[in-house]
Amino acid sequence: MRTVEARELSTITGERVRLPAPDGLTHLQFRRYAGCPICNMHLRTIAARHEEIRAAGVHEIVVFHSSAEDMLPHQGLLPFAAIADPGRRLYAEFGVEASARAVLHPRAWTTPMRPGSWPVVARGLRRGGRPYPTGGETVLGLPADFLIDPDGQILSHRYGRHAGDQWEVDELLLLAARARTQGGPATRTRHA
Repeated sequence: MRTVEARELSTITGERVRLPAPDGLTHLQFRRYAGCPICNMHLRTIAARHEEIRAAGVHEIVVFHSSAEDMLPHQGLLPFAAIADPGRRLYAEFGVEASARAVLHPRAWTTPMRPGSWPVVARGLRRGGRPYPTGGETVLGLPADFLIDPDGQILSHRYGRHAGDQWEVDELLLLAARARTQGGPATRTRHA
């Protein structure tokens, strides 16, 4: 079992956030580039249920391999911490990879085409964002999720097999409930 070293991170809005949270579980999410329609649709579902997630004792932190400038139009209004990691230091530390698998899966093609994704993309565009990667960003990034306890133990994790392979809110809440009732590891998933 891996342990996360305690630290403070700076959000894209200049606030400081502790990893891991000292007073609950931390859901650390790694996403792709700032304008990724798949990532932003997923984050809207997290934002819509943020109060429920917080009530379950879970702190949200989302990380993108984009600059804060590129993230602000897309993630600047999220009700939880958004971290810019253009140098991919956190990605390397947590073993989050990039692969052509990210875009080869049919779900990676169909999700951005759903009508529900259009308002999400339009919102970012209106605020000055771009729906495509810029600079050192890549469409080949894979998502990953980690559930971490206050002592830094990784209780559960998932490495995505494609761009749309991440924990849904109900799955996160189930893992958090298991961690609370069992007082230890929930489940671990490593996709090859």
